[in-house]
Amino acid sequence: MARRGGADAYTARWRRSAHRARIALRRSGVDYFRGDGSDWIALAGLMLLVPAITCATLLDPVWFSPALLALPIVVGGLLLRPASLLSLYAAAAAALIVESLRLGSYLQEPAAVTPGTVLTVAACGFFGLVLAQFRARVGVPWRRGGTMLFDLRERIRVQSALPRLPQGWHREMALRPAGGQSFSGDFVVAARTNGGRTLEVVLTDVSGKGMDAASRALLLSGAFGGLLGSLPPHGFLPAANGYLLRQDWDEGFATSIHLVLDLDSGDYELLSAGHPPALQLHAGSGRWEEKAAEGPLLGVYDGAEFDAVKGSLAPGDVLMLFTDGLVETSDQELSEGIDRLTGEADRYVATGFEGAAWHLIEACAKDVNDDRALLLLSRRA
Repeated sequence: MARRGGADAYTARWRRSAHRARIALRRSGVDYFRGDGSDWIALAGLMLLVPAITCATLLDPVWFSPALLALPIVVGGLLLRPASLLSLYAAAAAALIVESLRLGSYLQEPAAVTPGTVLTVAACGFFGLVLAQFRARVGVPWRRGGTMLFDLRERIRVQSALPRLPQGWHREMALRPAGGQSFSGDFVVAARTNGGRTLEVVLTDVSGKGMDAASRALLLSGAFGGLLGSLPPHGFLPAANGYLLRQDWDEGFATSIHLVLDLDSGDYELLSAGHPPALQLHAGSGRWEEKAAEGPLLGVYDGAEFDAVKGSLAPGDVLMLFTDGLVETSDQELSEGIDRLTGEADRYVATGFEGAAWHLIEACAKDVNDDRALLLLSRRA
């Protein structure tokens, strides 16, 4: 019995020790993945790679050039912290010295260490150190940098998704960032409020374009998404204006248009903050009407007032909201761009504007170096 009790106690202690080791290893792995853990594993591997490359170079310098030492230098710049990187650089410098002594003068042996080899390895080391210092300052390891940007892009895309509408309504949205980038300064936030009867949509154009405006667009889209539906419709733009003013950005203004649509009756209100007018197609006459609301830019001055314009969507009518990148360029006036947009949009009347948003951006502003966004809402006949 005593022997059995001792064996059970030993087994219990062994299991507890194994559990603690497993937890510590998992925590260390998570910390390293996040950039908070030690990089000694990567440093040890690269430090072993340096003498391996050196031995291969000394044995066969034709196939294993001394310039191969740039390989661990480049990998170290991606994996290691600046302090660890300096240790790797010291090992690579020592390896170059050994190779130059054993292989002789490059004037007599073409495969020896040349000044160009030293320059190549030194240049890789310099850029690796710059990259490591930047990564350390930002606090995002290279393994997470791309994932983080992808998450930001997807977050903006999800926040710009339009809610499902009841039968008899069609909606679609197209965003095209400047320069073919993945991030845009234009964004949409939308929600169904009032028990699902009302659709509220806010289309915003942040100052700047592409990556320069993407970070501000992400911040504003989250803030505007929280405000939308939490305030009365006429209180949204004043609250958004106050939020921008509190940020105190050097380039902190934005234009925005707020649509409040009754999905039962088709009646709507538009409130604008310096945004281009909306366009409504009247199915009865086949004509486009500009719906321009008055209001200053967001983030310019406190106490701004925004006046609403009202309208109604009858069966067959279409409403378009867009940003200025779609209709206004340095060599094209706003009115000219709107005429071109409505002319292209007339081609999709017969098809009910299915898939028209993307094609309209392609037809009207394909090569424009600005963010472009277009929102289409149509009421089925």
